Amino acid sequence: MELQFYGATERVTGSCHVVRCAGKTILLDCGLIQGLAAEEALNREPFPFDPRDIDAVVLSHGHIDHSGRLPLLCRQGFSGPVFTQHATRDLALILLQDAARLEEYDVLRENRERRKRGEEPLEPLYTNEDVVEVINRMQTLPYDVRQEILPGIELRFQDAGHILGSAITELWLTENSETRKLVYSGDLGQYDSPVLNDPSSVSEADAVLVESTYGDRLHRERAETLREIGEIISSAARGGGNIIIPAFAIGRSQELLYLFGKYGDAWGLDEWQIYLDSPMAIEASRIYWDYPELYDSEARLMRDRLLEMPRPDNLHFTRRAEESKKINDIEQGAIIIAGSGMCNGGRILYHLKRHVERPESHVMITGYQAEGTLGRRLVEGNEVVEIHGRMYRVAAAVHTVGGLSAHGDQHDLLRWANGFDTRPAMYVVHGEDAPKRALAALLAESCGVRAEVPAPGEKVDLLASRKG
Repeated sequence: MELQFYGATERVTGSCHVVRCAGKTILLDCGLIQGLAAEEALNREPFPFDPRDIDAVVLSHGHIDHSGRLPLLCRQGFSGPVFTQHATRDLALILLQDAARLEEYDVLRENRERRKRGEEPLEPLYTNEDVVEVINRMQTLPYDVRQEILPGIELRFQDAGHILGSAITELWLTENSETRKLVYSGDLGQYDSPVLNDPSSVSEADAVLVESTYGDRLHRERAETLREIGEIISSAARGGGNIIIPAFAIGRSQELLYLFGKYGDAWGLDEWQIYLDSPMAIEASRIYWDYPELYDSEARLMRDRLLEMPRPDNLHFTRRAEESKKINDIEQGAIIIAGSGMCNGGRILYHLKRHVERPESHVMITGYQAEGTLGRRLVEGNEVVEIHGRMYRVAAAVHTVGGLSAHGDQHDLLRWANGFDTRPAMYVVHGEDAPKRALAALLAESCGVRAEVPAPGEKVDLLASRKG
């Protein structure tokens, strides 16, 4: 009975871990590696295991850094079920289809350059047909239902509060009459964030995998975050510019719309036109509205009263590329929400090209920016950035609104980890090196547990783990 660590051990993205028990092999997530070009090239490297040996996948949530290589896994021989939460299946369909479309587009563009250099063309990592294969393999479970998924292996999902359908994974593993419980946090949301519930508490485990995206820092308090957003809107109104918001299509975009609907009067949004410029975010918003049973009590109450989630009257959904292009004719008074959230592709790049050199415009960063992405360079204050092969001087005001992150901060992570009545061994993953090591040290100190930062490929004997 063993746990082996692969993806998200050297970086934040590419989550992927292997569990072996009673002759069966399970994969926890199978995410895409994102960031620098050299890192993204790793997606084309062979898996460090044979996909044909995987009996089942357990998917914590739909974000591409957790789900994005599932179609490739199927393409290379995986033929088992993928267990996930109901809402995650719906969201994964649109996320993976978008990833396949972008992959085919990027390969087409790359192959034009390769032909000029006389190099062999690339094949896409996967296609939409591979995505359909993955979705058809998904078997869904609600939260808080314990079910045997393979002989000797039981699974239960708990709400992780990160995005709709995000799950904390509980696995009961039995081999030779010995049972151990493994818990995988997936991505944990903030406590007291809007729309979704707080991360569920788990009281017992023998071993825990915990994420560490913000393991070394704290978010701004919610009240301060709301005040900051209001100040950004007021400043942009006075300066006569637009507000550009790179936002993840799943989670962040829906939370922004909820806040704009709730605080529209206080923030003077009736003077603005708001554009959700992302077909994927529009479709994801529809899915969000279809799952009111997964909201927190305040959001459920507001939806029951309004028959939908609150949203401003001056909100425009721009699905077609032609509509998106017209937005850039607007000189002032527009709030533009577009993907991708890390500015490493999508429509946001065209809006940044139009506005990043305008001192009257504002760029509002609302989530984690991986190393090597354009979003990270903006956050770090680079005076010049490259977009589509051209250099642009950054004159727009760039704001980092950390309080809107879908990831819990250090206090949130410690709060969740301290919910265990037992003293499980903890393995810190899904973070850059400094956050991982900072969180591991604090877990050892505050929880009184053995906390380690595993190396890629490292194995842990789960039978050696016992409850404290």
